[in-house]
Amino acid sequence: MTTTMTSVSEEEILTSYPQICAPTDQTGYTSNLTEEQKQLVLQFREELKQLGYIHRLDDANLLRFLRARKFNLQLSKDMFIACEEWRKDFGTNTILQDFKYEEKPIVARMYPTYYHKTDKDGRPCYYEELGKVDLHKMLKITTQERMLKNLVWEYEAMCHYRLPACSRKAGCLIETSCTVLDLKGISLTSAYNVIGYVREASKIGQDYYPERMGKFYLINSPFGFSTAFRLFKPFLDPVTVSKIHILGYSYQKELLKQIPIENLPVKFGGKSEATDDELLLKDIGPWREEQYIGPENQCPRPFEL
Repeated sequence: MTTTMTSVSEEEILTSYPQICAPTDQTGYTSNLTEEQKQLVLQFREELKQLGYIHRLDDANLLRFLRARKFNLQLSKDMFIACEEWRKDFGTNTILQDFKYEEKPIVARMYPTYYHKTDKDGRPCYYEELGKVDLHKMLKITTQERMLKNLVWEYEAMCHYRLPACSRKAGCLIETSCTVLDLKGISLTSAYNVIGYVREASKIGQDYYPERMGKFYLINSPFGFSTAFRLFKPFLDPVTVSKIHILGYSYQKELLKQIPIENLPVKFGGKSEATDDELLLKDIGPWREEQYIGPENQCPRPFEL
């Protein structure tokens, strides 16, 4: 099966996988909308069409912007427009075709980041081993700009390939990921060195990919980290805070409540026996399984194996 993007329409891809999420008590999702929220979605779409926008106007996407701005229509519209301007300026709309991160096999060993299988809710699981970051070495073979390009490439690949495949497998709309951030071995120096990149990466996620965080686990968090995090809680959205779980060194039991033991890598207490190289480069998940791949075709890679 080809790994290049097809010329099929956005509508054809959207209709190829479920657009209704799992039942939830929370309103504002495709499976649970109040009459007022339904009307807001219709008005939101119509106002964007009048401004000339034609892409990313499906219910699920518009609802993510509305939820991010507490269903304030003007604020949601401002956020959507700012996102579309950024997409144009950054080259996001064509980044999957245009960007090749050929240095990734080397960079990945200095800053391990990878997707591997799914959690119990069907979300793609994303891992970052922040404690292994060696930014000084990385910047000898890449740049922060290219690192951010790769980050956006991965966001786009998640939205266009991983989430549709996961939705088909789950039988309902999967909109978010499950992130595991491993802080094992992190030092003040390494944290300080990477803070500029993390700040820019966080801004991209928050401003341009709203409501994509499903669960977020910080594992192997050093002594005092939870106390420090509490200082930031007042500045964070309560919904965001509810998704973040700060775990110490005995994290396996909590992690296994969310990720099936057969899907969790052995290194984190599971039974998925993928090697470090396979974790970094194989990108194992439903998006690599033919029965869950739709008209968008198989997820591409930012480099050649």
